[in-house]
Amino acid sequence: MNNSFCPPVSFSFSGKFLPPVYILVFFIGLAANGWGLRSLLKNWKKLGNISIFVLNLGISDVLYLLTVPFLVVYYLMRSRWIFGQTFCKITRFCFNLNLYGSIGFLTCISVYRYLAIVHPMRAMGRITFTHSVIISVTTWLLVGIQCLPDMFYTKTFKRNTEKCFDTTDDEYVESYLKYSLGWTFMGFCIPLLITLGCYGHVLVVLCRKNTTDKLSRGLVCLNSALNPLVYLRGDENILAPLRKCLQPAQEPATQATTLFTRGSPPSAI
Repeated sequence: MNNSFCPPVSFSFSGKFLPPVYILVFFIGLAANGWGLRSLLKNWKKLGNISIFVLNLGISDVLYLLTVPFLVVYYLMRSRWIFGQTFCKITRFCFNLNLYGSIGFLTCISVYRYLAIVHPMRAMGRITFTHSVIISVTTWLLVGIQCLPDMFYTKTFKRNTEKCFDTTDDEYVESYLKYSLGWTFMGFCIPLLITLGCYGHVLVVLCRKNTTDKLSRGLVCLNSALNPLVYLRGDENILAPLRKCLQPAQEPATQATTLFTRGSPPSAI
């Protein structure tokens, strides 16, 4: 079969599809991370040692969001990069730092939850805030070391800086492939195995507990659905109106309880 007459593939969709997506990501991301960081700082002590990991997650997201407007301009101009190769590398570096940094800090949170559930007595008092800070700094260093070689690969054509590649030029693509495979193994596969191991062991421990009957086991799966209540519990702006709405319903119940304890029949209420 002769494929010499196949029509060329058009990538013009990127100029139409990606800019609106990046704009939504920018504004929603800034609003969500701003709200999240504000809530985190207000409830810092309630979250315990995990708070430092949540803070670093927010920082990595904001770091990437600051580069999004430049990508919007890039795709609006039909993939024409006007900010120079150096800033192109910085933009791609921030993306990788955000991606693998988020994976690293989510893995840290998984390990902390594992220790709190499976080894609560051993972990109690031994993991301090200082340990969390040291682990966070180490995570940033490891992720930075993994992402740094990407800065040395060319991100544009040899004499044309109008493109900003996610990977590199065709001349170095074979070398970049080897690097990216090792990078993916270290930055994604190993954290994935650690996370799966932690939550898998947590599930096994919960199922083996003699004090956990079939009803408590069924309720364990509600964790994902009930997680938003954690944010509700920590946000006083939501709790205050909720208490105000429930107050009229609580007053008759309180009066009924008082009269009943004094010996008055329920019909007198």
